[in-house]
Amino acid sequence: MKIVIVGGGISGCAAYLTLRKHLPRPPPPAEDHEYTIYEAYDTNTNHERTEQDTHSATLIVGGGLGVAPNGLHVLERLDSDLLHEIVQGGYMVDHSNLKSKHGHLLMRLSASGTCPSTQSPSKRLPMHLLGTSRHNLWQALRRHIPEAIIIHKRVAKVTPHTTGPNTLTFTDNSPPISADLVIGADGLKSISKRALFPDTNEDPYSPHYEGLVSIGGFLPTNSLPTLPQGSMNFLFSSTGFFGYFYADSSTTSPHRSSPHHISPPGHTLAWWTTYSMPSPPDPKSLNLNLTTLTQDLRRRYSTWTDPIVTTIAPTMTISTIYPVWTSPRLPTFSHHGTILIGDAAHTLPPTSGQGASQALEDAEALALFLGHYLNESYRGGAITEIEAVNRAGEEYTSCRRPRVEGILDKAEKMQDMKRDEGGWLGGRVREWVMYVGMWLVGWFPGVVMGWQRGVFDYDLPGEVERVLRGE
Repeated sequence: MKIVIVGGGISGCAAYLTLRKHLPRPPPPAEDHEYTIYEAYDTNTNHERTEQDTHSATLIVGGGLGVAPNGLHVLERLDSDLLHEIVQGGYMVDHSNLKSKHGHLLMRLSASGTCPSTQSPSKRLPMHLLGTSRHNLWQALRRHIPEAIIIHKRVAKVTPHTTGPNTLTFTDNSPPISADLVIGADGLKSISKRALFPDTNEDPYSPHYEGLVSIGGFLPTNSLPTLPQGSMNFLFSSTGFFGYFYADSSTTSPHRSSPHHISPPGHTLAWWTTYSMPSPPDPKSLNLNLTTLTQDLRRRYSTWTDPIVTTIAPTMTISTIYPVWTSPRLPTFSHHGTILIGDAAHTLPPTSGQGASQALEDAEALALFLGHYLNESYRGGAITEIEAVNRAGEEYTSCRRPRVEGILDKAEKMQDMKRDEGGWLGGRVREWVMYVGMWLVGWFPGVVMGWQRGVFDYDLPGEVERVLRGE
């Protein structure tokens, strides 16, 4: 079977690795499935990148991120050595602190979880959340993919065919190719997505700008106040949001690669904030004055007294900002041999804290469903490869849509808490109402933790089995 993955970011790389692990070999004379990843940009891990290289294969896009326990369990099931490699490049977090703009703790939440199918109950250890750079996660996945698999070429269109392989054409007018399975891992503005709705002239599910931009970066910790170990910190006020966490562990820590331990921090802090902007900035135009934006942010945080913020704000410099987009809820993630994963299927807002983890879950779920139906095809011949792909796509959609939409519902309720409110009096009242609400919920953490455990402790292999059994 010829498998094409469109996009070489986190979800595309994860898809290749999980498919290689779970798909059965085809019957002779074929020796194995044929895999190709088409990525529009150079993903050579030794490539020197600049601040203008704002695509999915760069160091700076996305900045810092969290990989929650459910995402780490996917990596553990995929390859425990790969998991340890990724963990070694970041910092493990076992709790989140929700604070006021003055640094007062309002609520503390666990950031750990377990998965029933990963370990026996007697040996089960909590898996913490990984704070890291987006590049560390992507680069570790990318290093496990042979160079020959990735072709640097931009896909122009995916054309579905009901009775045979799909066709891919390219922007450089090179000859089209066919594929039995096309995996759309090409992000928010997915070209592959159009193959799911071939009868429409325009994208019926175009991305939606949330009126926010995300701004952040990394700083050396030697000039910053010390944070509590194992913490990720979220600060709220009527003038916006600020977050920070250690982004690496001490190189001398004996548990540096363990997802079950909290190590002493290294020398890097990740920070990020959000900024309301009515329309998305156009990086190709001159309508975005970064100097003015920087000055505005400094004024915003001039009344904050949290030690980290007061240290960062006076010297804050901004070179790149990232508009916050979400994708509308798609009625399906698959159609006639094209299946979407990651942001191409569901672009979650940063408030979800689940973007990378859900992309990893997508890759594993798809591989498990496809492996099951290909086994049926190869062993008994009851169904064809095309039927196996279509059935896997249908089951994958039925399994994944409720999961990601539940997470999206929760994230949308949190989104407004990251906006800056106009008006002094209204903003101050809203701010204190928000603080009191958080403080009260902090006395009853089970209200929040019940939902969070459902996300962190998710048994994906068990859920796939239940779907396959028709439960």
